[in-house]
Amino acid sequence: MTTTQAPGPGARTAHPEHLGHVIFIAAAAAMGGFLFGYDSSVINGAVEAIRSRYGIGSAELAQVIAIALIGCAIGAATAGRIADRIGRIRCMRIAATLFTISAVGSALPFALWDLAFWRIVGGFAIGMASVIGPAYIAEVAPPAYRGRLGSFQQAAIVVGIAVSQLVNWGLLNAAGGNQRGRLLGLEAWQVMLGVMVVPAVLYGLLSFAIPESPRFLLSVGHRERARRILAEVEGDHIDLDARVAEIENAMKREHRSSFKDLLGGSFLFKRIVWIGIGLSAFQQFVGINVAFYYSATLWQSVGVNPTESFVYSFTTSIINILGTVIAMIFVDRIGRRPLALIGSAGMVVGLALEAWAFSYPLVGGKLPATQGWVALIAAHVFVLFFALSWGVVVWVLLGEMFPNKLRAAALGVAASAQWIANWAITASFPSLADWNLAGTYVIYAAFAALSIPFVLKFVKETKGKALEEMG
Repeated sequence: MTTTQAPGPGARTAHPEHLGHVIFIAAAAAMGGFLFGYDSSVINGAVEAIRSRYGIGSAELAQVIAIALIGCAIGAATAGRIADRIGRIRCMRIAATLFTISAVGSALPFALWDLAFWRIVGGFAIGMASVIGPAYIAEVAPPAYRGRLGSFQQAAIVVGIAVSQLVNWGLLNAAGGNQRGRLLGLEAWQVMLGVMVVPAVLYGLLSFAIPESPRFLLSVGHRERARRILAEVEGDHIDLDARVAEIENAMKREHRSSFKDLLGGSFLFKRIVWIGIGLSAFQQFVGINVAFYYSATLWQSVGVNPTESFVYSFTTSIINILGTVIAMIFVDRIGRRPLALIGSAGMVVGLALEAWAFSYPLVGGKLPATQGWVALIAAHVFVLFFALSWGVVVWVLLGEMFPNKLRAAALGVAASAQWIANWAITASFPSLADWNLAGTYVIYAAFAALSIPFVLKFVKETKGKALEEMG
């Protein structure tokens, strides 16, 4: 495995002179995360309408909802190679264009298979953005701020979730509480999906306002341009020549990452790649996206009326934002591993309480009052602990844990694993819930518990290290 020189003190402690500009750059790149969050949650408002319009059962419905994640996995797997060839910014623009087209197609489907096709296209765009965002932010951010700026990806995801829940609630009320009510000549659920055009176009426009990654520019020989961008983000007071030389020296010891670089050992991939895959899998196997894809349907299944179920989905999104803010404050203070362990313990408690509450039979179509309140509070506890830990920590770690030689390709594989795990959970939940809702949450709680020894044994702390130190 390639080793690189550690950065000098100037690079490690550099504080940008224009921090606001660096924050803007990271926020713009994280708009891909906003699209992911918005798309993940906006479908929540359309689930029952799609079931009704096309007359499909739980298994078929789950495949339509989850099929976008197959596109996400493909997009994530290919994004690293594309970004190494044409640059991070052009990748963002391709993703924005594809997502815009997908939003229009999803709003105007003429058949169920047509809706599924456009969701795959949108998923491909989100998969690309999910890889490019963290990698770009990690490459542009000064080491002193990288954890907090890297957490912008998850912050954008949770804001996207909350905004989509709020928009869905507003459109549902405008349609008289009926997902199939008429709005703007369409059914309400179609308008919900069509509104995704707005953040997609904004993402594309923002890509014209931020600079290319200095590491990519150096890889294609644009040394002076890279130097100017480093001055923008790390400050003129550092030794820019030394900083450029440091990155160039690190790049001379490596070549552009490819899938072949990830292979090694007796288990196909190198150990560090498996750790990244494990982080991605555990992040999804705790069932977090059930809370955003199916929350309205879940609450309705235990007797909550449609309007109130959308309100509960929105309050969960607010808790999600709160937890993400907590993580952003502490990720560079106490480190990645401690946050992950705290979050895992909290998720075990929340999921176990949900499993207990859902184990009780419905009375008059509703959970008993005590169990209903426990389920509602426990759901919010689960989301809070996920948001303040695994939601942020995994994206930060994936952006910085891999050696330079492997980073783009390894991040692509890890992100693909995340989308595949997301698909497995999303596609299986309706059938599992029909089988045994409480048992389903026991499974999620077990994965949350298993994530604790995984972190303790395999995950190394990356707080305060420069990317060139990863090896």
